[in-house]
Amino acid sequence: MTNPATEVAPWVERLARVGYAAKALLYITVGVLAAQAALGPGGRVTDTEGALREVNEGDAGQVVLLVVAAGLIGYAVWRLVEAILDPERRGTNAKGIALRVGFAVRGLFHGALGITALRLALGAGSGSTGDEVRRWTERAFALPAGELVVGLAAAWIAGYGVYQFYRAVTPKMRRHLHLSELPDDFRRWVLRVSRFGIAARGVVFCLIGFFLTRAVLNHDARQAGGVQQSLRTLAELGRWPFAVVAVGLVAYGVYELLNARYRRIVVS
Repeated sequence: MTNPATEVAPWVERLARVGYAAKALLYITVGVLAAQAALGPGGRVTDTEGALREVNEGDAGQVVLLVVAAGLIGYAVWRLVEAILDPERRGTNAKGIALRVGFAVRGLFHGALGITALRLALGAGSGSTGDEVRRWTERAFALPAGELVVGLAAAWIAGYGVYQFYRAVTPKMRRHLHLSELPDDFRRWVLRVSRFGIAARGVVFCLIGFFLTRAVLNHDARQAGGVQQSLRTLAELGRWPFAVVAVGLVAYGVYELLNARYRRIVVS
């Protein structure tokens, strides 16, 4: 019997790489806009969906968005393949299941973001303009045991944020990257930039987890928040914390570009 992962591997790999490049574009856009707001006139605080709108308003925005949409959906497919078929043999112990659930969640999130990009490119709009995290939290609260679900999501997101700090300071980050063809000095430089970016993203995820926890404890979905609210909170702490994380998100975009080019993508 033919392994279905083998059949789709070439397509998934190509689209996954475009997906990494698409993620790089979105994070760099969010980071640059935030850095401009922190360091001088202009710029604004936004999230990945806002970055899609920013791209759509640029030259050849529709074409770029179609490519971004294809990449994000391809990236989502690859993450779902990882979650379901387990090509890297993560296993079925507690750690393996947790990792695979994480892959599935990331796949679903980026698939939804890809569909949003496609709708914007086709002129259909995204269907929303507010904070998606708050909107989904409100919907979850309306379900039986909804607050428990949100609480578990908060714990997972905060834990994922802490895990980013671990990734940033350990050699684990390099495991899936083939960087041997880069000159030594340049490789060390891009790895430092990548570690900085991963840590900055960890700050954002920890704040999102905090906002969700606060919403559960206070039974108020309005206290939840996503990337946009996290950056606004950092701005309230002062220009420099805000600027450091904003530049860090640009650095994370650089890391995603490394993934687009040098990531070892196993799909079979």
